Amino acid sequence: MFEPTESYAKRLDEQDEFASYKQEFYINDDQIYMDGNSLGLMSKRAEKTLLDVMEAWKTLGIDGWTKGEHPWFYLSESLGAKMANLVGAKAEEVVVTGSTTTNLHQLVSTFFKPEGMRTKILADELNFPSDIYAIKSQLQLHGLDPNEHLVRVKSRDGRTLQEDDIIEAMTDDIALIILPTVLYRSGQLLDIERITKAAREKGIPIGWDGCHSVGVIPHHFHDVGADFAYWCHYKYVNSGPGGVAGLFVHKRHFGIEPGLAGWFGSDKQKQFDMEHVFTPAEQAGAFQIGTPHVFSVAPLIGSLELFEEAGIKAIRQTSLHRTAYLMYLVNEYLDDFGFEIGNPKEDERRGGHVCLEHPEAASICKALKDRQITPDFRSPNVIRLAPVAFYVSYHDIYQTVMAIKDIMEQECYKQYKNERDVIA
Repeated sequence: MFEPTESYAKRLDEQDEFASYKQEFYINDDQIYMDGNSLGLMSKRAEKTLLDVMEAWKTLGIDGWTKGEHPWFYLSESLGAKMANLVGAKAEEVVVTGSTTTNLHQLVSTFFKPEGMRTKILADELNFPSDIYAIKSQLQLHGLDPNEHLVRVKSRDGRTLQEDDIIEAMTDDIALIILPTVLYRSGQLLDIERITKAAREKGIPIGWDGCHSVGVIPHHFHDVGADFAYWCHYKYVNSGPGGVAGLFVHKRHFGIEPGLAGWFGSDKQKQFDMEHVFTPAEQAGAFQIGTPHVFSVAPLIGSLELFEEAGIKAIRQTSLHRTAYLMYLVNEYLDDFGFEIGNPKEDERRGGHVCLEHPEAASICKALKDRQITPDFRSPNVIRLAPVAFYVSYHDIYQTVMAIKDIMEQECYKQYKNERDVIA
């Protein structure tokens, strides 16, 4: 399928329909950026829309809430409608708001209703820590001991989860299920449709953390019947550090009272009535809490233009081809150096990054950074490499693998401490 030569990598780039998008992003000519699964690069369009919104503040003042090209009062809902295609939702089911963890708190507050023997939340032992922190604190707010009422599905291999194990854990005492679409270390993509169907058959509300999939994998949250989902935009969607997050609530739940009420969750026509009786919006906008972080959301306006042009299906196919090529080169050139590919090989089970495991992972990452190649380290032994469709070329992938090969052959990694920096 592939060839191991540099000339072949360059030939793939000549045929690549995404090649022209790289010039849309700020990246130095001598830099290779393989960390888009942690923080995406700035696009020129994101920069422009941020400046546009700042200009509106400068020229319109308070009238920017209702006037200008992007009125701030409606921005969360209008961007939610534009996001809907990326997550497979109705326009009214998505709103851009809050942070990932704030949105999780909101959604658990809304959908976790312990009653009778159903008092437990089902998660997994490989989930990102912030989700577990939030779930534990929500249980404690209900007077429940997380050691007893948080159930975490065990991994059989320390890398992945088995859907059978998840479904088996859906016992009669489970009141809510929270799972990641893609595991943040190994990059495993769970069978969202199968798991959601099983949860619905058992009458258990289920929500999905899409942080490591939204923007690189097409979703169908509405059609599969997920109760809710939440995600960030600063990874694959390239909205910038601290970019405002997003959430989905299935329309069958419209009208439900949000667990955490706030002024901006009001019906827009009644919000400025200033009544002390909360009248929630009839759509996903009800789950907003505070005032939109206008400057933090502004880059998303420009970033989404790129997704509208490229299409999430084409992005997914390109991502799969790039990750397959990366794994091929790893097997060709790094087989003798103790590396293991920790992510699933099958297309339908793989997210947008490759999980490369090695005992010296932290020091190898430091050696790569000194060569102007940006990887991502996750404790204890994972190098995450994300060949993002928009700005990582096939030649970039080839050069990255050859750099790792040289680092191992020359034992350059031994110059560095094999431990993470403050931020890994």
